[in-house]
Amino acid sequence: MKGQITTLYGKPSFSFVGVVGRGLLARIARWHQLYRQRRELASLSDATLEDLGLSRADILRESERPFWDDPLRK
Repeated sequence: MKGQITTLYGKPSFSFVGVVGRGLLARIARWHQLYRQRRELASLSDATLEDLGLSRADILRESERPFWDDPLRK
């Protein structure tokens, strides 16, 4: 079209910052999930733990792990 300036370069479909940001958000969400799960596990009754085949010592050991200690990332 007359008078219209076009460029060969459009907006990139992704950016490094966007990829890193999504990765960081996913990791923070996973840490929050681990924190909630460990807190919930620690609040279970002894009868429930027995039904699951877990001891209170197992639960204390798991609940004392730091939130960033993800068993799935090893």
